[in-house]
Amino acid sequence: MLYYLFDYLEKQYQFPGAGLFGFISFRAAMAVLLSLMIATIYGKKIILFLRQKQIGESVRDLGLQGQQQKEGTPTMGGLIIIMATLIPVLLMAQLDNIYIILLLITTVWMGIIGFVDDYIKIFKKDKKGLKGRFKILGQVVLGLIVGTTLYFHPQVTMKERPRSVITSTYTVEQRAGVEIKSTRTTIPFLKNNELDYGKFISWAGEGLEKYAWLIFIPIVILIVTAVSNGANLTDGIDGLAAGTSAIIVLTLGIFAWVSSNIIFSNYLDIMFIPRTQELVIFSAAFVGALVGFLWYNAFPAQVFMGDTGSLTIGGIIAVTAIMVRKELMLFSLCGIFLAETISVMVQVGYFKYTKRRTGEGKRVFLMAPIHHHYQKKGYHESKIVTRFWIIGILLAVVTIVTLKVR
Repeated sequence: MLYYLFDYLEKQYQFPGAGLFGFISFRAAMAVLLSLMIATIYGKKIILFLRQKQIGESVRDLGLQGQQQKEGTPTMGGLIIIMATLIPVLLMAQLDNIYIILLLITTVWMGIIGFVDDYIKIFKKDKKGLKGRFKILGQVVLGLIVGTTLYFHPQVTMKERPRSVITSTYTVEQRAGVEIKSTRTTIPFLKNNELDYGKFISWAGEGLEKYAWLIFIPIVILIVTAVSNGANLTDGIDGLAAGTSAIIVLTLGIFAWVSSNIIFSNYLDIMFIPRTQELVIFSAAFVGALVGFLWYNAFPAQVFMGDTGSLTIGGIIAVTAIMVRKELMLFSLCGIFLAETISVMVQVGYFKYTKRRTGEGKRVFLMAPIHHHYQKKGYHESKIVTRFWIIGILLAVVTIVTLKVR
């Protein structure tokens, strides 16, 4: 909203300083500062409100060190993250940008699913919360909305790389590429660094590329569901999900910045994606909200994000990665989420297999997700979280480096 106000003042009255809002760097910086202020200042008020309403965590005894001290800690703190993200975005971003619209829908949609889940756990005293099939249904519907919009909306395009041509006067002329609809995405370690989902269906016959949505939309649904559930599993100890997610979102913000800049995208030889510069604003606000929330969520936590926060975080990360066409890099960038998810799958799968074969279920880990395994081994949760953050930073650096490793 402020963007439109100062754009009007600049054009109509040449208002001093109004032109600053035309710069992505300025609006991103303002979004970070504003989200940090909201999360830290108003976050405290929300925590006090949650405590007064006795909206606290009911801890199941798993035999973990320091677990009982967490009993009664306010949960649903994801509301802090959502509020501290939405307000700066509504003020600083171009609200008619299709990418911003989709991310606003994602934030509210996943926030509602997580809120209902937390509400059932706390007020209905049902430990299982929202039934799994309804969670999955909500994630699938969101993936369907995002995938359909990204495939069919006319503003979701990429630009062909500039090419050199020889003119009739035998001079070399640089011609800018045109905007095209494409299902191409970035894939690391391969020459040309791109993969077209349309190729998965075009082999069956000529002209079938127009049905690439049959491949693209299910992939979007799978990614949204997988990443949101991975973030949910990671939220198990103080500061782990918030800190890890901040690293991931910062990296995606860098991808959005270079992908939306014709100079940087040409220099790095990556696809130029018009209109994704507004994702930098959203990513900046989201990072600020996560870091501000971490102020209260770091050990010993004064508030937990609950599914209200973790499902929202995962949904935003997944959708942002798809928008900047870096979803295949989530395997490395979201390596922590992946490890947490795989540890649960391996634990459950092996337990069921051994119980069926021998009559007694056996475990691979002392406890899953894997961060609880290290707690069982005697590591303090602060040490586990810090080391996971370090691994997350290494994975982020590796992911950025893969842009040039082909």
